[in-house]
Amino acid sequence: MSFGRLERTSGPQPMSDINMTPLVDVMLVLVVIFILTAPLLASAIRLDLPRTEGATPGAAAQFITLVVDPSGQVYLDDLPLSQAALAERLRRIGAERPDTEVQLRADAAVPYGRVVEVMGAAHLAGLQRIGFVAEPSAPGVPALPAKTP
Repeated sequence: MSFGRLERTSGPQPMSDINMTPLVDVMLVLVVIFILTAPLLASAIRLDLPRTEGATPGAAAQFITLVVDPSGQVYLDDLPLSQAALAERLRRIGAERPDTEVQLRADAAVPYGRVVEVMGAAHLAGLQRIGFVAEPSAPGVPALPAKTP
């Protein structure tokens, strides 16, 4: 410094790293979009249809069993009920525990309309989770009988 020379400092070095802030902003926007659109993709009634090859009962924390016998009589946890009594019991269960799963067992001879009536009563009571229970098929036996023309 005695001879008039100024000390030169090197300027800031060029940055070669990716700027992460815009990348994180874009990712957060995508997460918000997925969170908002996910409920629109789900149906109103959740149905867990079992496969007959490996039909096993679900492991729900809380569940009730609805059985429809060949004559159309409905049983709630092995107690026969009329349609009005069934609607009242389901309404009570739906108010106390709305996350309860309904496991529906219907005989193969029961008309589809009767099964839909029982499902509708459960849905109106606020029970959204309905699972159909099926028996596993025997080994070596086809799941559906072959139809001949």
